[in-house]
Amino acid sequence: MEAESEPYVRLASLRQLHQVMADMNTARSLADTLQTVADGVVSALGYELACVNLVRPDGDLVVAAFAGNPAAEALITGRVGSRESWDRRLTMGEHWGDLVFIPHTEGWILDDDDVPQWYTDGPAPRFEDEWHPSDRLFAPMFAPGAQGGGSSGELIGVLSVDRPRNGRRPGAWGREALQMYAFQAAIAISNARLRANMQRALVRLEREQQALRASEESFRQAFEYAPSGMAIAEMGGDQHGRILRTNDALCRLLGRPASVMRRYSFSDLVHPEDIGTLLRTSAEGGRAELRLGRRDGTYVWVSLRNSVVADAADGPRFLLTHVEDIEERKRRELQLAHRASHDSLTGLPNSAELRSRLSARLCQRPQSPHPAVLDSADSVDAAYGHPAFDVAGHGFDFRPGTEMFDTYDHHVHTVAPPDDRDDGTKGLAVLFCDLDGFKSINDRFGHNAGDAVLIEVARRLSNGVRDGDTVARLGGDEFVILADGLGRADAQDLAVRLRNEIIQPIRAEGRAVRVGASFGIGWAHCGMTADEVLKSADERMYVEKRSRPKQHRRAG
Repeated sequence: MEAESEPYVRLASLRQLHQVMADMNTARSLADTLQTVADGVVSALGYELACVNLVRPDGDLVVAAFAGNPAAEALITGRVGSRESWDRRLTMGEHWGDLVFIPHTEGWILDDDDVPQWYTDGPAPRFEDEWHPSDRLFAPMFAPGAQGGGSSGELIGVLSVDRPRNGRRPGAWGREALQMYAFQAAIAISNARLRANMQRALVRLEREQQALRASEESFRQAFEYAPSGMAIAEMGGDQHGRILRTNDALCRLLGRPASVMRRYSFSDLVHPEDIGTLLRTSAEGGRAELRLGRRDGTYVWVSLRNSVVADAADGPRFLLTHVEDIEERKRRELQLAHRASHDSLTGLPNSAELRSRLSARLCQRPQSPHPAVLDSADSVDAAYGHPAFDVAGHGFDFRPGTEMFDTYDHHVHTVAPPDDRDDGTKGLAVLFCDLDGFKSINDRFGHNAGDAVLIEVARRLSNGVRDGDTVARLGGDEFVILADGLGRADAQDLAVRLRNEIIQPIRAEGRAVRVGASFGIGWAHCGMTADEVLKSADERMYVEKRSRPKQHRRAG
């Protein structure tokens, strides 16, 4: 009877085992899969108790699922056994394929280790293959692909089973079924873990995408609605600096719509004099103050600050440029600079500015004499001092034709026309002008009338010179004109024309007054200081003033 019923029992068990395996692979979560694995051992394999011990990331094993006894389940679920203790258990006892059976005769030494376990009561075995309450049977579960390699594969967990319902140790068929079940359980658990990891990754990705979208939206709003100008431009390559995107503030500042701005790069918009400044500051962290062109052809002073943004971790990089309108600040700075360098009454350059402009044209060494004069080495030495020493006593030879001379002589020397002949030499004429009869106007009509005279004289002098010439007020009633590129006759003609303009009647405080002017003409040349040049012209002016009768010094 038993022999006849055995095939039927096995077939029913296989059907039940197949259903349990199907349930394992359709569980919704890792926790459901683990519990299904434990339940399947009890329902399909005929054991009264089953436990799933899952390997944690730190290597220890935790009781992740239990089936067959609610009291035992509450006692040990969630408890952890060390990997060291488990490794010892899996190397003991009898090895039935991948299964490990530790009989009660050996298992007593495990009573004190830290592996969570339960104890069952029952009578002592009456025959050889009867199950003892202290027998232990473990089915290691290895990662898919490792089966067949035994314990050398990656261990993902261990199935612990206890007390077969028939009371006997499993035979060949029972061992094969448990080993096969552990193999399928490992696949189901690995798949469940993979799904769980994928779900967590998807959730994390969605959160990151949401954060990215929120960040992009925040950036868009910050970019679009920033009170100052913002632009994104290409970085590197042939299109470096080409504008890709601008905000409303920058479009309003330059008077150009966004669609038009995308046709330009910053180099197309910058003032020609500021191209070098732009190129020096067109990298990450670059800062510059320069002028950008408006649609109406005017320019506005702006401050540029660059930072780099990346489209992705290794994607293309772009320049994010912050454009701040500093026109008002620049205007105030220019006004302050103008006040520091110009006379407050007439608006002409003041004494300091005059000396600065004059010094800019002069160097410390004079231009070499005319080649015809340098007939011998002695004449060169006479013109330049000792040939082998400079003014500081260093061993430099500044004579024409020497390396030091050629290196130094990039400066265009200022020379003075000769006194005794007109050889066509043009120089920098310095006309020192002192008004005659101005003090009497101040004394008779007051300082307001005197100021009006000075303002008008300044205007007439400015109108009487060429563009590029300098008219400056030294102070009081003294003026200086710097006129470059004049011969001696040209300078005399200019002094006469300016004097004739000044002596014309001047309207001041409701009345017509007249002043005269004395001019002294000096010549600047390299080797002189600005003060020496002005002193020379001043002395010549006094010579000219004393040479005229007193009654003729003032026009009337």
